[in-house]
Amino acid sequence: MATKKTHILILPYPSQGHINPMLQFAKRLASKSDNFIFTLLLPTSQTKSITPRIGSINIQPISDGALEGQNFESAEAYFRQFRSVVPGSLDELIRREFDRGDEFQPKVIIYDSFLPWALDVAHGNGLDGAPFFTQFCSVSSLYFLYKEGKLSSSELLYGLPRLEPRDLPSFIRDKESSSCLLEMLVDQFSNLDKAEYVFFNTFDKLESQMVEWMSSQWPVLTVGPTIPSMYLDKYIEDDTSYGLNLFKPNRQTCQDWLSERKSGSVIYVSFGSMAILEQDQVCEIAQCLENLQTHFIWVVRETEMTKLPTEFVEWNLRSGLGLVVTWCNQLDVLAHEAVGCFVTHCGWNSTLEALCFGVPMVGMPNWSDQPTNAKFVEDVWGVGVRTMEDENGIVTGLELEKCVRAVLEKGEKGDEIRRNAEKMKDWALKAIEIDGSSDCNIVKFVSGLT
Repeated sequence: MATKKTHILILPYPSQGHINPMLQFAKRLASKSDNFIFTLLLPTSQTKSITPRIGSINIQPISDGALEGQNFESAEAYFRQFRSVVPGSLDELIRREFDRGDEFQPKVIIYDSFLPWALDVAHGNGLDGAPFFTQFCSVSSLYFLYKEGKLSSSELLYGLPRLEPRDLPSFIRDKESSSCLLEMLVDQFSNLDKAEYVFFNTFDKLESQMVEWMSSQWPVLTVGPTIPSMYLDKYIEDDTSYGLNLFKPNRQTCQDWLSERKSGSVIYVSFGSMAILEQDQVCEIAQCLENLQTHFIWVVRETEMTKLPTEFVEWNLRSGLGLVVTWCNQLDVLAHEAVGCFVTHCGWNSTLEALCFGVPMVGMPNWSDQPTNAKFVEDVWGVGVRTMEDENGIVTGLELEKCVRAVLEKGEKGDEIRRNAEKMKDWALKAIEIDGSSDCNIVKFVSGLT
């Protein structure tokens, strides 16, 4: 008699930085047992251009009330619509799945922590619910401490470093202009005590005191780093990419170019899929790269290309030092031995990838959790440096050049950063390997279901 399979629904917040880690977690779960069916729920406005299946993960559309390609005036405007439409769509989808018979009846919803109402929908239909935090424990704790009125830059709590105002998430620092997003982040904890499991995309040694404290409050399981297995433990055969890209990468171009460069010599510059830089900031970065006179890859999204100074484009053509691309496979680039420095916005996915590959960082944070991530990169993990902005909020070319040289060139500071980066790389691999801390947590969850 065939073993009945357990159907798990996965509901991410619909941006690439949230979808990818949850998709990778599903792949990791699937590798531990054949007794699961996974369905990743993505908005109808996105799924028309996405394959219906990624490995063993089914992709199913769920209505968000938006049209394909529809533009919203802000992230807040889209989130409000998503919040008003998707709970009803999710409830309807679950009931429809139950009508299909035993094999398809869902048992668990793993949902993005940004969507706490999904737990109410799950419980209302007799399902277990488990939030997945795409940010690491220490950042998430700041929203909880804010909610409880216990956040103070002068206190040291649960392994947190001393935090100045510039180190706090932007939504806490600038409450007035980010009230909707701050409310969303604080609401992650509104019903957390009712969840059967709480997943975090981090690993124990990275923030051991915070993980220990959070585990004493909620049923926390650290399950990171959630990046494709072939870049880490190679446990999941052929898991060589996230499998979902909302942008088209220049994959082979970057690899061919990097293969001709010396080990540790290339600066990789990328600010993620959402950052919109001021024209002045783009010019300062360009000036820095000219001054450094070393090889670089700079990711400039197609919508940002017009901000590149004409003189810089002409200089780069003459010098042949740089490769400017509209998008790339960041995993391939960071994993390449030629890359010696990552100039990054310090989004958590990018930060975690750099930690996994032992690549030193220069942090240029902008908003959300990025300032806190950058604080940990420099002062807690010692794997990079953080830039200082001028009075206009711009990182000057000279400031960026100073930071890159500190990381890239030989010397006491650079050597220490590289040693720390290698240590973090080792910790990340050991966490996800068989019997590592994250692997054990994943097995614990799988065993509980089966």
